[in-house]
Amino acid sequence: MTQASTIPLPADWRDFFALTKPRVMTLVIFTGLCGLLAAPGYINPVIAFTAILCIAVGAGGAAALNMWWEADIDAGMKRTSARPIPMGRMKPTDARDFGIMLSGASVMTMGLAVGWLAASLLALSIFYYAVIYTIWLKPRTPQNIVIGGGAGAFPPLIGWVAVTGEVTAMPLLLFAIIFMWTPPHFWALALFVQTDYAKVGIPMMPVVKGEASTRRQIIIYSILLVPLAAAPWFIGGTGAIYGVAALSLSLAFLALSVPVAFRQAQAGDGMKPEKRLFAFSILYLFALFAALVVDRVAFYQGWIA
Repeated sequence: MTQASTIPLPADWRDFFALTKPRVMTLVIFTGLCGLLAAPGYINPVIAFTAILCIAVGAGGAAALNMWWEADIDAGMKRTSARPIPMGRMKPTDARDFGIMLSGASVMTMGLAVGWLAASLLALSIFYYAVIYTIWLKPRTPQNIVIGGGAGAFPPLIGWVAVTGEVTAMPLLLFAIIFMWTPPHFWALALFVQTDYAKVGIPMMPVVKGEASTRRQIIIYSILLVPLAAAPWFIGGTGAIYGVAALSLSLAFLALSVPVAFRQAQAGDGMKPEKRLFAFSILYLFALFAALVVDRVAFYQGWIA
């Protein structure tokens, strides 16, 4: 990693906030909260708030470390060139120190206030994203997003463990759902920004293996996602509300992946199927985890058996 060549200007709070990748953090917070709310048992509301805050701060710390390490890569990509370090609004070392501070504070607070198992999982998720994915996988293999998908899959597992204090089949399934969802979600994006990745030498799947291979793998992962998303219902961990929602949403996801898989994009065609799949994939995860919480509330209220 080499530092950005621009002379940094004084950064303000907006630049530090941008380092945390707030749009990504929204999904992290939501899935972590859903894992916490869906878990069986009781947790004090103050402790629950602390757990979600720690998940958010830890995710922000990992994102800041990612931006510090990839400053030069970000500068070369149109999609990321306006970030604080490439724009010269912040010293790379300030971003690094900010990321370390957030990461350390989130893990220690989680351990002291919530529990050390949840804190250990949070620490692992930060290490997974900042080191395993960012430093090791991303610049070396087209399977980077497949293996690296585990980084974004931790929040519901951590939220669940914050309540129960143990890792069981249900939170592992929630982890696996996000893990399986990540490749088709990210590759749909990579298909219409692949020139950016090629320009900076990042071996994303469309760049290294080509569009045809990437499109085939998108539909394969989308097919596998259907039974996996419904698995919590199949094992009796949820009721019919979640089960019907999971099957409906996953079949819609699969339907949108079909035109992506079986077409050859032409220059200037706008990549509409790929953009539709990417946009729906975000809605998919929000709706799926919302259904999980609604199902749990319905069970506790006696609306369903």
